[in-house]
Amino acid sequence: MRKIIIFGNSGSGKSTLAKKLTEGGLAHLDLDPLAWLPTIPPERRAIAQVHEQIRAFISENGEWVVEGCYADLLELVKPFANEAIFMNLPTWLCQENAKNRPWEPHKYQSKEAQDDNLPMLLDWIAGYMDRDDSLSYTAHRDLFQGFQGKKTEIKSNE
Repeated sequence: MRKIIIFGNSGSGKSTLAKKLTEGGLAHLDLDPLAWLPTIPPERRAIAQVHEQIRAFISENGEWVVEGCYADLLELVKPFANEAIFMNLPTWLCQENAKNRPWEPHKYQSKEAQDDNLPMLLDWIAGYMDRDDSLSYTAHRDLFQGFQGKKTEIKSNE
């Protein structure tokens, strides 16, 4: 039974890969909608709240893929996973992917709203290597190195 975590920078292809894996019958959990409160400006949801939702998803599904850029949340999933995929693409490629991504209706009210957020997202992607939080390259590298199951590192679009 496959139980996979996928993580990496914004625009690295986490959601695209997760969707491909669901075609094989895996349930899919995108951490973005769980991680943020619907406030303006956005605020992170309490980890305890998200943990409860993650545990419910894991208990309700035999095979699954959980994806996101939140190393702190993925640490909650890691003990249940048997496979980790680190989407470790170059920053420039993540930015190109972000520019070309289709509308994500589960994240944005409209394609225009998504496009309005693009300059902020491109800046966010550019800071990946320099950040020191749970959304950083360092946090993802540590998560990957500490994972005990099957590990795959992807460095380009496939």
